[in-house]
Parts: sequence; structure tokens; C-alpha cells
Amino acid sequence: MGERAIHHRTCHLCEACCGIEVHVADGAVTAIRPNPRDPLSRGHICPKATAIADIQTDPDRLRAPMKRTGTGWQTLDWDTALDEVAARLADVMGRHGTDAVASYSGNPSAHNYAVTLHASGLLRHLSRRNRFSASTVDQMPHQLVSHWLYGHMAMFPIPDVDRTAFMLIVGGNPLASNGSMWTVPDVRQRLTDLKARGGRLVVVDPRRTETAKIASEHLFIRPGQDAAFLAGLLLALDDQGLAAPDRLAPMLEGWEAVWSALRQTSLATMANVCGIGVDDIRRLARDFAAAPSAVCYGRMGVSVQQHGTLCQWLIHLVNIATGNLDRPGGVMFATPAVDLLPHTNPGGW
Repeated sequence: MGERAIHHRTCHLCEACCGIEVHVADGAVTAIRPNPRDPLSRGHICPKATAIADIQTDPDRLRAPMKRTGTGWQTLDWDTALDEVAARLADVMGRHGTDAVASYSGNPSAHNYAVTLHASGLLRHLSRRNRFSASTVDQMPHQLVSHWLYGHMAMFPIPDVDRTAFMLIVGGNPLASNGSMWTVPDVRQRLTDLKARGGRLVVVDPRRTETAKIASEHLFIRPGQDAAFLAGLLLALDDQGLAAPDRLAPMLEGWEAVWSALRQTSLATMANVCGIGVDDIRRLARDFAAAPSAVCYGRMGVSVQQHGTLCQWLIHLVNIATGNLDRPGGVMFATPAVDLLPHTNPGGW
């Protein structure tokens, strides 16, 4: 028998970052299994993690730098490749300026400590205008709204799913994404636990998604009209006297201006636009406001559309208007392992 070992690592293929056990024999990965002692993923992994060994040994995997030439692809050693890239970058920036260069960072590099620590040292010498990533594809509305409301684009309040009594998901499918912009592995069990303790899960989506199939209630919406639904939900809270930010009120600036703008339209108009009835929106507003704690969460379906930023802003307003911002069972600012915001207090608003 050769040497065998089990290494405890984190799967970095998506945001969930589940804990895994990497079983190795004679220097080769023999199995990828969930780590039942991981406090976040609690023994859960998805098919992506189990395929890490296949990615490692895939015959099509690039194992050296490749250069495209006029006749095909040429394999280079690392020193030659780095020298050529550096020389070409310096030449382009020297002739056309730094904005002639663009960069793109995607998954899983976003969940890789080495890349996170060292990429900024390179990127600060390149264009500041042309930096793209997986984030610019689908989460800029989140970051812009966080900047406007809380002062920094990385200040994301996270749904406290393990303690909430009511979860409203608009245009999100965490059973497929593992909770994007939420980082919640084993989300199916967490949502099942929510219902088991008497809570409610309501999904608003034009499609019967995997998450909608396990929801307490699924409301179909006209595609792309989520902003109308969310504005209607706020108007329903207002009409019924349920908009009560309570302890948050002293910290709110421009709050009355928000309601003045919303009151330029009507709940009936918004219901007609989004395709969800007035009575359903009123009932949902009452139930959300009456819950001991509640969360409104929206993801891809509300972000990657014409009114993505408006949708995310309105989602925050729903949580604020019902007093569920920075509250157990609502949406809360997490305490990170590494504090990227030294002049803020992510653990409390």
C-alpha cells in the first residue's frame, strides 16, 4: 500500500466555498468528499466539488502557457511567457496609455486567496477604467446600491436564513446557485428548516425554479417587471400603515422623499404592470410586516435586467421599511474573516 492522506480544504468553484476532504493516495486524488465538521457547509457539497479530481486530471487541461500564432498554438515555458506578456503590455501602454489595456477576473480566481492577495499589485499598474470580472456581469447593482446606502460597495447585508421567520425571494434561485451574494451552502436544508420551524418561504419568479418548487407559495410575475412589484409592495406597506423602520428611523436620510416619489404612482398601477394582483401584494405586505423577522432577497432575475439597480434599491427599502435591516432573522452585516473595510464596523450598522 502506498502513502495515503486526507487533506481538509475548501472548494473554490463557487461562492458557497464548501468544506471538502481531499483523499490522496500515492500523490493522486482518489476521492472528494464533504467535510461534516465544516461549520458553514455542514457536510454538504454539490456535483461541482466531486468533479475536482476530474478537472485535475482532464487531458484537455492546460498545463503550460499557450501562445496563439499564425499557424496554431505554441507551448511556452513560464519565463518566456511572462517576459512576452510584460513586454507587450509595456509596449501597448507606452504607445496608447493604460486605458488601452483591460483585465478580467472570473471564478474560481475570485475565491482564491493567492489571486486575491496578489492580483491587486498587478492591476494597480493597469487600467483603472477597464477592469472587468464575473461581478461586472451580474452583481454591479448590488455593489452600487451598497455604496449609495451604506457608504461602501462591499457592505452587503446578508439574509439571516437560519433565524428568519419569513423569506421572500424575488428573481433568485439559491437551490441552483448555493445562494449567490449570500454564501449559504446546504441552502436546501436551511430553507427546509425554515419551513419546519413554522416559517414561510415565498418565491416571486416567472419560472417554476427549483427553489419555487419547495416554496410555501410561488407567485408568477411578468418577466422584467420586478421593480413594479417591489414598488407595489412598498406602497402596500404604506397604504396599510405598515412602513415602520423603528430604530433605524434616526439614521435615515431622505426617507420622506422616497415615499413622496413612490406615491406618484399607485398600487393598482404597479400590480397591473407586474401581473400580480393587488390583493396578493397587500396580503404579502401584511404577512411580511407581521412576521417576527423577515428577509427580502433578490439575485440574478432582478439584477440582470433593464431595472436591475432600481430593483436592488427597492429590495433594501423593503427590508429597511419593515425594520429588518441589521436585525437577527433579517439581513445583517457579516463579520468577515479578513476586514477589507478597516474604517467601518461590518458587525453592526
